[in-house]
Amino acid sequence: MGDGGGGDGAAASSSPPAAAAAPGFSYLAVFHNFPLVAALLGFAIAQSIKFFLTRYKEKRWDPKRLIGSGGMPSSHSATVTALSVAIGFQEGFGSALFATSTIFASVVMYDASGVRLHAGKQAAVLNQIVCELPAEHPLAETRPLRELLGHTPTQVVAGAVLGCMIGIAGQIIIAVTSVV
Repeated sequence: MGDGGGGDGAAASSSPPAAAAAPGFSYLAVFHNFPLVAALLGFAIAQSIKFFLTRYKEKRWDPKRLIGSGGMPSSHSATVTALSVAIGFQEGFGSALFATSTIFASVVMYDASGVRLHAGKQAAVLNQIVCELPAEHPLAETRPLRELLGHTPTQVVAGAVLGCMIGIAGQIIIAVTSVV
C-alpha cells in the first residue's frame, strides 16, 4: 500500500486533493500582496494629497477630490508606478512581469498627459460655447462636461515620483520587518 491512504490508488488519483491543489483561502491574504497594497496606497495617498491641496489653495473642502480624476499629483501615475516598482522588488527588475507592468504604466501615463488632458481642454471649450448659446437653443440647458480629466506632464511626473517612493518605502518596511 504505497499510496499512504490504505485504499485504491486509482480512485485516490481521480479525485483532486483539495488541500494540495491550492493553499488555504483567506481574505487577509490580500494584505500580503505587496504590489497590490503598494498600488492601492499609491492611489489613496495621491487622492488625499489632491484633497488637502484643494483645501489649501481654494480654502474649501471638496470631497470629490478624493475620487475624481485630474489634478496634482496624478493618482493614475502613482498607482501604476507603485505597482511596477513593487513588482520589480518582488519578482526582479529583469522579470517579464516587471517589463509588462512598466509598459502598462507608460501607456497609462502617456494617456493621462495626452489624450485625457486634451479631452478636458476640449470639454472646457465646448462648455464655453454652450454657455454663450441663447436660452431658447435646444442645447442651452445641457449639463456641462467634466473638464478635469487629464494631467499636465508635471502632474504625471509628480505621481510617478510618489509611486516610486511608495514602492521603495514598502520594500524597506518589508526588509526591516523580515529581519526582526
